[in-house]
Amino acid sequence: MNQPPVILIADDNPANLEILGTRLAASGYRILTAADGEQALAAARQHAPDLLLLDVMMPRLDGLEVCRRLKADPARPFLPVILVTARGDPQDVVAGLDAGADEYLTKPVDHSALVARVRSMLRIKALHDTVQEQAARLEAQARQLEAWNQQLERRVAEQLAQLERVGRLRRFLSPQLAELVVSAGEERLLESHRREITAVFCDLRGFTAFAETAEPEEVLGLLREYHGAVGEVVFAFGGTLERFVGDGILVFFNDPVPVSDPALRAVRMAVAMRERVQQLLEAWRRRGHALGFGVGIAEGFATLGAVGASWRMDYTAIGTVTNLASRLCDEAAPGQILVSQRVLADVETAVEAEPLGPLVLKGFSRPVPAYNVRALRTEAAQE
Repeated sequence: MNQPPVILIADDNPANLEILGTRLAASGYRILTAADGEQALAAARQHAPDLLLLDVMMPRLDGLEVCRRLKADPARPFLPVILVTARGDPQDVVAGLDAGADEYLTKPVDHSALVARVRSMLRIKALHDTVQEQAARLEAQARQLEAWNQQLERRVAEQLAQLERVGRLRRFLSPQLAELVVSAGEERLLESHRREITAVFCDLRGFTAFAETAEPEEVLGLLREYHGAVGEVVFAFGGTLERFVGDGILVFFNDPVPVSDPALRAVRMAVAMRERVQQLLEAWRRRGHALGFGVGIAEGFATLGAVGASWRMDYTAIGTVTNLASRLCDEAAPGQILVSQRVLADVETAVEAEPLGPLVLKGFSRPVPAYNVRALRTEAAQE
């Protein structure tokens, strides 16, 4: 709606144009004029008036045809049309309204009636424009909402995928480390590669004999307590949990995320494990189960990466270092933490250890020097 409203008057009689234009201009409207049907059609398309006063009998293009063409154009905004004509027969009125006119006045026109009709049509025009604006606003909001929905769906899908990736990684990484790997987009770290690691193998002394005599439910309950307690310690020290195999647990450090002190972390974790498992051992002993806990720690290069099928992937370390950790664990008496010479070299200032002499280990052609870690020195224990 223009401000002030624009009224186009089309009449081939200059006197009528002058009279109508003067009267309506006095009411505050801006007036445009056309002397025939073609001029009226062109002016309506060019200036987008708010109301058209249209004579019927005009040269070149009569008022009814002008009205039909304007109303038939779906691209044009709503334009009210008042036919102002000398034809007053009922069939003429019907023909005018059928052509699309919104009002019909006969000449001579009563000024008050004309102004009242103009105000009425302009109110309808204003309401129509308001409805159109609201519809356009709603359509824009609907498009915006649709865009937001699509964006939300993408984010939900991305977050679900990330949760799935984190869930897979949590099988062998601490929750914090799994989320760090995923959020940093560093899952390529899980691809096959070689790296120096510190491997920790631990298990329960006397577990095989226990499992042979205990009920399966009792065995599973004990393992759940054991895995839960040891797993918390592993993740607290940022270790990578390679696997649970019955009572055997393999953990390694410095992969997939490198750390500056893998050997010291491994030893500190093993000491914490020993303390935590000791509490379980005492509880189990009260239930009549005589079990112990031993640990072996070794350091060396391994091939690491995710292995398995698409429906089940595990992250594993393959190499002599894991075998050495396992063999040292086999030799450990209850409560002992046996470390290789390389591990001791990295942590000797932080631990109290005693040499056990070269051990003959299965699968190793030469005796292997081993050391028993009795305790952490005070500074290392407080870190």
